[in-house]
Amino acid sequence: MTTETTEVLYLLGEQARIVGISGFTTRPAIARREKPKVSAFTSAKIDKILDLKPDLVLGFSDLQADIAAALIKAGVEVHVFNQRSVDDILRMVTTLGGLIGVPEKASALVKELQITIERVEETALYLPAKPKVYFEEWNDPLISGIRWVADLIKIAGGEDCFADLSMQTSAKERIIADSDQVIEHMPDIIIGSWCGKKFQPEQVMARPGWNVIPAVKNGFVREIKSADILQPGPSIITHGLKQLQTIIQQWGVKQAHGKHWG
Repeated sequence: MTTETTEVLYLLGEQARIVGISGFTTRPAIARREKPKVSAFTSAKIDKILDLKPDLVLGFSDLQADIAAALIKAGVEVHVFNQRSVDDILRMVTTLGGLIGVPEKASALVKELQITIERVEETALYLPAKPKVYFEEWNDPLISGIRWVADLIKIAGGEDCFADLSMQTSAKERIIADSDQVIEHMPDIIIGSWCGKKFQPEQVMARPGWNVIPAVKNGFVREIKSADILQPGPSIITHGLKQLQTIIQQWGVKQAHGKHWG
């Protein structure tokens, strides 16, 4: 019932076990073609799931609690993950591997992901400074990034402007009530990832008073698609982190040469 566990099962070579997926599944693309869609995110076709006679149903977060309860009452075994950090995501991979009896495969995947993280951390050591990064998950109201995003920013050599808010588990607890708070932080880089819709950098740069922000003045307003950084599975490391690394390294090069993006 959640995209990241489908992603993990394919990476483990265990996709034959999957009998149904979430309609929001994006990775790998082939899953959408070869697996029946039996749920959205906060809703599911319970009868259709039961017809598939699953040994195990996988979900994510309290937002799927009602679906999980309905399936449990119907006698189905359910495991709902609740990963919120990079470490949690790696632990999810390990746990899932154990649940389906392939711990060695899961351990190998975790090691690959850890190597990617370590390599990005090494490149971050050569940055001339730590850029302040404002990550925007939604624009109305303004919502800052979740904890694993703050982790990725730190790994890539940046500093999340709202790292304190990232520790909150729900999006409503990460609402930035006053856009002046962003101005006060003066981020060097702004990254947008509006979940479910295309990021509009020109709208961000046109916000009242934001013209004084270094990221706006120097043209460092970028997008990372939500499928690459807001779905808490391996793709945040294999796709999201690498894009974040590129953006921060570009900023570092310009800083080192004393130039700006115009």
